[in-house]
Amino acid sequence: MKHIALIVAAACSLAAQAGTFAYVSNAEDGTISSYRIDRAQGRLQPLATTEAGPLVMPLAQSPDGRHLYASLYAQPHAVVSYRIDGTSGALDRVATTGLPQNMPHIATDRSGRYLLAASYDGDQISVSPIGPGGVVQGEPLELHKTGRHAHSIVVDPSNRFAYVALLGADRVLQLAFDERNGALTPIGTGFVQAEQGTGPRHIAPAPNGRFLYVLNELSGGVSTYAIDRGTGALRLLGSAANEPALLQQLPKGMIRAGGPVDDTPRIWAADIKVSPDGRFVYATERTTSTVSWYRANPLSGELIYSGYLQVEKQPRGIAIDPRGRWLVVTGEKSPEVGLYAIDFETGALRRADSAPAGKGANWVEIVDTD
Repeated sequence: MKHIALIVAAACSLAAQAGTFAYVSNAEDGTISSYRIDRAQGRLQPLATTEAGPLVMPLAQSPDGRHLYASLYAQPHAVVSYRIDGTSGALDRVATTGLPQNMPHIATDRSGRYLLAASYDGDQISVSPIGPGGVVQGEPLELHKTGRHAHSIVVDPSNRFAYVALLGADRVLQLAFDERNGALTPIGTGFVQAEQGTGPRHIAPAPNGRFLYVLNELSGGVSTYAIDRGTGALRLLGSAANEPALLQQLPKGMIRAGGPVDDTPRIWAADIKVSPDGRFVYATERTTSTVSWYRANPLSGELIYSGYLQVEKQPRGIAIDPRGRWLVVTGEKSPEVGLYAIDFETGALRRADSAPAGKGANWVEIVDTD
């Protein structure tokens, strides 16, 4: 009996040491806020505020959840590597490494050996090595010009292909990725053309690796591309509109580059995520401050618009916990970060809790140390 009691106590101790943590970059404060997600109670508990640097924006985590990476949008352009304490969720800053440009999107490959980055202003992508200790290293291994406004870069679940959304060129780049050395090479023509004026922004691969979902910033809709499992080439299957009534009254967004600023409220989509089981897709729209969700057919890739919810003001980032039960929303003009329960059957969202946010709450990553 004593032996059994010791085993139970040890198991309880291990459970207490693990947790689900959310990290939010606060661009205006130059900090990262950390929170614990109480999965049983549906609560968002503030933990700490960690210094990062001016205009800290995109975040990425290592595949094993032991490291967090934060890109600084201001000069000197750099990425900060943090070690994550699996017990407390605390961030330990271990290195700051230069980047060739300001990078509004970063991601790790599936092996955790490379950091991929996309530069909107610099019209380029880069691949930097990550050392055995989880620290981003020196000069990039790969640096490629892309065409106008590279807004995001991701690798597919097989780690063989990389895709880049070019907002200013209405294209999605398709590239072969070699995890042995980080090399990127064009697949076929190197891109697929999107509908003119839609502005591909953020990308989310389906977990089964068969489809790529692309959120279009300027139209607000989501496009589905089939991925050729052999070559990585993309084929456009169709697009699903974002249908909140208020959104239908807005003109398409526009790139405000040069000339007078147009202050007319326009469609301004931001972030997209797929549930871990691949059944639902979520997308944010900043002008209406909404998150919309779609039913996704894992076999055909078809998306069916299902509903929306008003969330934090100007929602910039969303993340889903690895179990697919909770979604966290940041609002660039909101004093709070929101926690939303995901209905298992319908994918519908229900506001469960909130917690104070920093200024310019931007990117969010959820790390599960269980």
